[in-house]
Amino acid sequence: MTPPLTRIEIEARLNRDRAWLLETYAGLDERQLNTPVTPSEHDPETMWSAKDHFVHLALIENNWVDMIRRFLAGDGDPVQLYKDGAGAERTREEVIASVHKWTESWARKNREATLNEAVAITQAARARTLELLAEMTDEQLTLTVPKAPWADGTAGGILAANAGHGRMHFGFVRAGWAEKGIAWEGVESG
Repeated sequence: MTPPLTRIEIEARLNRDRAWLLETYAGLDERQLNTPVTPSEHDPETMWSAKDHFVHLALIENNWVDMIRRFLAGDGDPVQLYKDGAGAERTREEVIASVHKWTESWARKNREATLNEAVAITQAARARTLELLAEMTDEQLTLTVPKAPWADGTAGGILAANAGHGRMHFGFVRAGWAEKGIAWEGVESG
């Protein structure tokens, strides 16, 4: 079993990935940034651009910060995905459908943001993550968040997963570009 990430490892990953994402997105032209390239998971008739994928990161990052704060405050259901509004258990399909609907709503809300506005939105989310990381004890970073399916399930692992999330979405974007014949000559590693 891999030991939990340390505070330094978590922050280093977050900062390395953030710098790579910013440099990568700053190097995109308008076509690369705004061309619809991947279908929405909620509504396949709606397409997401690279900028939509970028601003999506803030939604998830903010959600994970809120979830970990609920967990640390003693909430017995910090993930808040597995039950509907009436408290009934949701099926896996219902959970996935609700997440896709939620992410599409966020994308639509932020679709007209400029790149600089999208950077500010994601910057505010990253600031909240770093603030939470600074507040947590080393022991809290190793605690497992009940029913959290991300990373290794620990609070620290989930915070660190924000780093890989951006690269994962950029992979979706690159695949969409390839299908549309849009070239990209950036650097994969960061």
